[in-house]
Amino acid sequence: MTAPQEKSPFVQACRREPVPYTPVWFMRQAGRSLPEYRRVREGISMLDSCTRPELITEITMQPLRRYDVDAAILFSDIVVPLRAVGIDVDIKAGIGPVVETPVRTAEDLGPLRALEPGDVPYVTDAVRALVTELGERPLIGFAGGPFTLASYLVEGGPSKNHEATKALMYGNPELWHALLGRLADIIISFLRIQVAAGASAVQLFDSWVGAVAPDDYWQAIMPHTSRIFAALGSAGVPRIHFGVGTGELLRLMGEAGADVVGVDWRIPLDEAVRRVEPGKALQGNLDPAILLAPWEVIEERARDVLVRGRTAEGHVFNLGHGVLPDTDPDVLARLVDLVHAESARAPS
Repeated sequence: MTAPQEKSPFVQACRREPVPYTPVWFMRQAGRSLPEYRRVREGISMLDSCTRPELITEITMQPLRRYDVDAAILFSDIVVPLRAVGIDVDIKAGIGPVVETPVRTAEDLGPLRALEPGDVPYVTDAVRALVTELGERPLIGFAGGPFTLASYLVEGGPSKNHEATKALMYGNPELWHALLGRLADIIISFLRIQVAAGASAVQLFDSWVGAVAPDDYWQAIMPHTSRIFAALGSAGVPRIHFGVGTGELLRLMGEAGADVVGVDWRIPLDEAVRRVEPGKALQGNLDPAILLAPWEVIEERARDVLVRGRTAEGHVFNLGHGVLPDTDPDVLARLVDLVHAESARAPS
């Protein structure tokens, strides 16, 4: 029996099937830009909020009450599975993820054990509740990518240049691959748990992987990313791969095994089509900062994204990264309506 989400425009676009209009959702559509989000999160830490099924469900649903987006994305954080296996990680306000004991030696890999469903029961409970509440609208599950998680673990927190991470990658390949291998195992388990509970698609956020050169990506990261996507192949759900500053990596990101390649705002979608191998859909790629400009500018840029997106075999409209905190929610609602209206009457 076919699940109703299978016929949603989002899933169809991910599978490069005909759609009635270009589907749209936004990275970070739930979160800092919504006043109702700030109210329900008041007095609750980020990672604690990611372990409360009722709160996860509420925050995931909040943007869908404002915007006619074509998919929801689970409210969580990329370090949730790391904390679940016992890594001493916290999210500091104004800083980001901070790891108490950075990974620098083989002995430091000890805490990176396998992730079991019993480690994250709140994820399973929240996904099941959301699938029921969403009905025909699909839910996107997600996980952090191996390079990005490794960067936080090695640096001990956010980094502009990823110096310690790259030093380990270049200087100790054996330890590097051991680290990414363990992270890949955790990521695979985390994504499988979400799919088993009912997620209709998954996205791998390797947000900072654009910091590496193509040859380094191919040798040091892509084997682990490919294993993640291969492990999800039998799940039968669309797999999305996204990173920031990855214009030079787009071909390799497509070859890594995703069904959909996310494109940030630095590369026009028609150029991304030339860089990504055939047989892939694209997702993106309006600059999030444009949403702070006058509506006439937003409208012009959004139409340009739609025109360029028609050169892809399948296109999911999104931003080139997450919604910025100062974005007016009413602008996002208006943008969703524009994308649907313009693409519905565009020539096929």
